[in-house]
Amino acid sequence: MTTLKKGDQAPQFKCINEVGQTIQLSDYKGKKLVLFFYPKASTPGCTAEACNLRDNYLTFIAKGYEILGVSADAPKKQLQFKDKYQLPFSLLADESKEVINAYQVWGTKKFMGKTYNGILRTTFIIDENGIIEDVITEVKTKDHASQIL
Repeated sequence: MTTLKKGDQAPQFKCINEVGQTIQLSDYKGKKLVLFFYPKASTPGCTAEACNLRDNYLTFIAKGYEILGVSADAPKKQLQFKDKYQLPFSLLADESKEVINAYQVWGTKKFMGKTYNGILRTTFIIDENGIIEDVITEVKTKDHASQIL
């Protein structure tokens, strides 16, 4: 679980998105950023979360927020996810887990009696100056936008 908290400087990152474009935190300077980490593209919980953010996208934009999703999926898988659900925001393909590790969202999980390592669903709200405004670790996938807003 992440030790990053409100008031911390957000870790810098550089990663490619679903179409191979390099995205970095500094691209969002002067804007508020919702940086959400999800375990795996096109799984039920991740789809519910991404679609909830999509459905509220115009509200986020109106309030000055950009949205960026991150998982360890390959760019092709991220692009399929984005296209299938018409997601209006970029998805980082962090196959090397550099961003995932920088934000400390890789850890032990339990599911159906099995323990394994994976991405801990976490969202960071980052202000215009790169400072973390909030960290949401108990994400409600079907109502995540209201948790953020």
